[in-house]
Amino acid sequence: MLHLQLNKLPPTCKATIFSKILPSNFYPFFSTSTNSLQITPNTLQNDSKDINFDLIFQSCTKLAHAKCFHTLLLASEQSQNTYFAAKLIHLYAYFDELSLSCKTFNQIQNKNVYTWNFMIATYVHKNCFHEALHCFNTFLKSGFHPDFYTFPPVIKACRSLIDGIKLHCLVLKLGFEFDVFVGASLIHMYSKFRFVGDARKLFDEMPTRDCGAWNAMISGYCQNGNVVEVVDVVDEMRKEGVVMDGFAAASVLSVCAKLRDVLVGRLIHLLVIKLGLEFDSFVCNALIAMYAEFGSLGSARKVFDHMVVRDIVSWNSIIAAYEQNNDAVSARFFFDEMLRVRMQPDLLTLVSLASIVARLNDHSNCRSVYGFVLRRGWFVEDPVIGNAIMDMYSKLGLTDSARAVFEILPIKDVISWNTLITGYAQNGFASKAIEVYNLMEECADVIPTQGTWVSILPAYSHLGALRQGMKIHGLVIKNSLYSDVFVGTCLIDMYGKCGKLDDAMSLFYEVHRKDSVPWNAIISCHAIHGHCENVLKLFREMIGDGVKPDHVTFVSLLSACSHCGSVSDGQRYFHMMQEEYKIKPSLKHYGCMVDLYGRAGELEMAYKLIKNMPITPDASMWGVLLGACRIHGNVELGKYALDRLFEVDSGNAGYYVLLSNIYATAGKWEGADNMRALARDRGLKKTPGWSSVEVNNKVDVFRTADKTHPKYEEIYKELIKLTAKMKILGYVPDLSFVLQDVEEDEKEHILMSHSERLAIAYAIISTPPKTQIRIFKNLRVCGDCHTATKYIARITEREIIVRDSNRFHHFKNGICSCGDYW
Repeated sequence: MLHLQLNKLPPTCKATIFSKILPSNFYPFFSTSTNSLQITPNTLQNDSKDINFDLIFQSCTKLAHAKCFHTLLLASEQSQNTYFAAKLIHLYAYFDELSLSCKTFNQIQNKNVYTWNFMIATYVHKNCFHEALHCFNTFLKSGFHPDFYTFPPVIKACRSLIDGIKLHCLVLKLGFEFDVFVGASLIHMYSKFRFVGDARKLFDEMPTRDCGAWNAMISGYCQNGNVVEVVDVVDEMRKEGVVMDGFAAASVLSVCAKLRDVLVGRLIHLLVIKLGLEFDSFVCNALIAMYAEFGSLGSARKVFDHMVVRDIVSWNSIIAAYEQNNDAVSARFFFDEMLRVRMQPDLLTLVSLASIVARLNDHSNCRSVYGFVLRRGWFVEDPVIGNAIMDMYSKLGLTDSARAVFEILPIKDVISWNTLITGYAQNGFASKAIEVYNLMEECADVIPTQGTWVSILPAYSHLGALRQGMKIHGLVIKNSLYSDVFVGTCLIDMYGKCGKLDDAMSLFYEVHRKDSVPWNAIISCHAIHGHCENVLKLFREMIGDGVKPDHVTFVSLLSACSHCGSVSDGQRYFHMMQEEYKIKPSLKHYGCMVDLYGRAGELEMAYKLIKNMPITPDASMWGVLLGACRIHGNVELGKYALDRLFEVDSGNAGYYVLLSNIYATAGKWEGADNMRALARDRGLKKTPGWSSVEVNNKVDVFRTADKTHPKYEEIYKELIKLTAKMKILGYVPDLSFVLQDVEEDEKEHILMSHSERLAIAYAIISTPPKTQIRIFKNLRVCGDCHTATKYIARITEREIIVRDSNRFHHFKNGICSCGDYW
């Protein structure tokens, strides 16, 4: 278990705080019961010169101390002393009591430039930029003239370029343009608003430049990703004899990390060593972050190991480095080491820890992380930690817990919404994902982002909600995100999985195709449609365009070969992946090969592949073999596969049902009943089958023998008529797909009540003749429904597209695109 402890609170305020500072004749006037000074102005008027106010100020470690200090200033009539008043303003701000800082400032009768500057700087330090600008305007109206200390914080407070230009004009008017502090602040301001050219012009015109000015220019280029210019500035610094400090080095390293410029990054590291900055904690933290971005964990570890002093940022950096590079075990090791050296975690530590727990599938500690964050009250401080906890629960499959966290968040930003939508979509709750997205649309202050579209489009793909997906496509175009490779890839996937393969192809040729992501999407879409030739053609185009295939590409290739029954092609690509592209096969690749052999009836080859795998087969692997045994009626191998399944995943009811179906197909009803009874005894329930269809911009979901739909009587009448017409054309119900031991007329009724037939009948009675019908089913379509749908497509002269859990079936003129091989 994680051992997270709260920091110990500082000791309470006691009279001893002042006992070494106040004259001895003041002790009787301090009350420990009220925790305040019990003195009168007359007591201190004559002796205030003996009080060391600076030392008292340094001793104030709590808000109560600050109030005592304030009382002392009032009693000794020093509250109007601008120097002491400024210290008090700072003290209240330090304890997050900005309102008391303001009151103290407002009570100063004879304010001077020093006190105005101090109040403005206090506002800026607390990120109250609007209040800082208002204070500055009041300062100007009071008849005071700003000095060179006034402008740096005010310039930092600018929220728009217009405000910044106005301040620049005032700087010129008052003759402060050549002050190095003011100049550096203006460089920062113009860089922040992406006017880095203007910042450079200011920099070049400065008659003298200190280290702060050089750092400002380097930082400006870093913010805008101008890595070449950053290197040029570093060269200029060296030529002018200006030594790079830790801040400048860290800024350059951050740019190298963002741009993944390994060469320049290592050169800067060498320069850091040459300048003697290799032990600077600020620089070391930047080096760790840079090497983490490069994926060079060994180099990051060396930097960390050689650090003399490690602060919380150092620990957070090394933990995040391993976590972000998918080494959760090492990341957890460093977290444990951090606790061992008694370094207390902060908010960012917990953000990484939440991800580590999710990656390790550590259900036992997820509640500990959540509880620690709750005790610290960090949900109120920053939505980032709340989003991280939601993401952790979602990745652990605990969507209800993720929703509960979402509901208690005091601030829900767009990332909070995106995280919840993604969590539902990735855990198979597409309807809930869409429900949350609809709620998000009602929040006027939440603006959808790229992440929103990437989150919601897979949910529409899962349900086959084409119309709603097309609406998102319109919003993407409206928000100028059309060319974004991730959004474009999700749109390709949505159109492909909703049966609009031509539209998916059109989009594919419009997006940026220099990496494997869009190629993988379009290859996958053709694979699930069973278009093996197109898959292989696209793969050749991908190689011809110089795009390197990855492990996802080969999953789609092998899956396509499986759908087409092309064993030789599958073997060739499986070999190519390992020999030519040095990609180590994962469980998904082995699963595709087992499926390929199983569909082709090569059950012995599938079994041998599983037995000889260098990695331990999981439940899905044995499940694929069990499914192949179901298709080819191999009861013995099916029983063996189920025994192995019990060893790794005894809680999946679908596997019991699958073997029960094998027994039932072979006419062994006793074995079938025993399997189902075993599942019942263990409290397991099979995933209920459903089929959805989109009619008039509304998605209707049907379940087997569903009589809850408002039009169920019309639906069943239509099915009876269709069945009669089908029989005239030669349809004979395949009763072997009814896995209950009941009378034959009851079996026929059960087949007619399957969810996909209910959805098809509803679409027929709800749409004009010859309209295309799209059905989406969460399980595989049964053999009898496959045959029946071919007849229905022929009778109604419609194209019926059915996407089951494995692939697409395009029914037209009595023929299916799969060629009855699925």
